[in-house]
Amino acid sequence: MTLPNATLFPQALLPLYIFEPRYRQMLADALHSNRMFSVAMQKPGSTREAPSPVAGLGLIRVSVGHRDGTSHLVLQGLARVELEQTVRYKPYRIQRIRPLQTPPCDNVTVDALVAKVRELLEERIQLGLPFPFPVMGSEKGENDSKPPAFSPKEILNYLDSITDPEQAADLVSCAVLPGAAERQSILETVDVEARLRRLIHFLLAEIRDKRKGQAQ
Repeated sequence: MTLPNATLFPQALLPLYIFEPRYRQMLADALHSNRMFSVAMQKPGSTREAPSPVAGLGLIRVSVGHRDGTSHLVLQGLARVELEQTVRYKPYRIQRIRPLQTPPCDNVTVDALVAKVRELLEERIQLGLPFPFPVMGSEKGENDSKPPAFSPKEILNYLDSITDPEQAADLVSCAVLPGAAERQSILETVDVEARLRRLIHFLLAEIRDKRKGQAQ
């Protein structure tokens, strides 16, 4: 499924509204097989359907069908995948995928980077910056402007409970990065240390812009 501004991170939950005939068929086929499909972000500026090369593979956790043939479902991210050869275009796109494996990292360096991320999150709270926590809307398959009710404190507490730095990086990126391009950049960064450094770069830029605006 190729959608504008959509990013499916591993472990993240993505509510979707299925209404296009091709995706209705895709959902039916998935429910009768492995209950999985991938979600890729549409390449910005492309006039035709052009999925980004790295997508999220998801498992259908809940699917509720309606009388008009549409469905609401919740997709849980399982892994980062690279889209390879296109096998079929109609009625819906089928592509071969390759799971992206995270390489080993330096635990001491990564722990320090996670601590820095948490420090920046606390600074965001003090500055009154929002936690967008982007999810898919229920009208046209695009991002909803109304975020769910997750308080910053709840997100920080959840972050503290996570022992996997890779999952922490993805959770924070999903929770705080409002820009689709930024989220996709994090999704495409397989190395955990590089992913955390990129996230820190985005957070620092956001905080700097906020402080600059307050000073004016």
